[in-house]
Amino acid sequence: MMLDTALSLERFAWCAGRHADLTIQSLALASDPAYVSVRNRFSATLAESVTCSEDGSFVTSWGYRLGTTDDVEAAAARLAFLLAALPA
Repeated sequence: MMLDTALSLERFAWCAGRHADLTIQSLALASDPAYVSVRNRFSATLAESVTCSEDGSFVTSWGYRLGTTDDVEAAAARLAFLLAALPA
């Protein structure tokens, strides 16, 4: 079965958006690669773009692996920690 990266990124964006301090800036599913851009709503500089690799890993723009599609909530929580956000 082939991974649906767009659906995976939508799920990641939803989970990340549940964190009180995070805002979804953009969800670019038609770009190559598709990505979600997330930022701490209290800081213009605490932001990150996340892609989903073919193996199901969520990866930041600087190559940090947040987790996999097997546990999207944990991957989003790891990003929240990196962006100094409160838990969901």
